[in-house]
Amino acid sequence: MAEAFADPAVISGYHAHIYYDPAKTREAAARLREGLAATFPAATLGSWHDEAVGPHTVAMYQVAFAVEDFARLVPWLMLNRDELDVLVHSLAGNAYDDHTVYAMWLGDKLPLRLDVLKRVSARL
Repeated sequence: MAEAFADPAVISGYHAHIYYDPAKTREAAARLREGLAATFPAATLGSWHDEAVGPHTVAMYQVAFAVEDFARLVPWLMLNRDELDVLVHSLAGNAYDDHTVYAMWLGDKLPLRLDVLKRVSARL
C-alpha cells in the first residue's frame, strides 16, 4: 500500500533567508529589506548577520511570514531579489527537512551546515 501524502496543514509558517555579501551586496539586501517591510508589514524581519550563523554559511537575514502570505511574498521575492540568493523553507516541524527536502531556492543554491539542524526521524 502506498504511503499517505503529506498534509500541508502541518506547515505553521515560512522563513526566507536573504543572503548577501557585506562588502558587495549589503546595499541591495537593505533595499530588498525595506521593500519587504513596506509591502509585507505582517512579516517579521530578523537581525542582520554579517557572519555565518546556524546552518547558513554566508551573511544573511531572515524573514518569517505566515502561510497565508506565501502566495504573495514568494512571487514578490522572485521579481525583486535583484542578484541576491534566497532560501525559502517551510516550518513543518523538522528543521533538517525544512532546509533541504522542502526548501526552494531563488538564485543559486548555497551550501548549508546541515549538521547543526535537528533531524526528526520520520518525514511528513
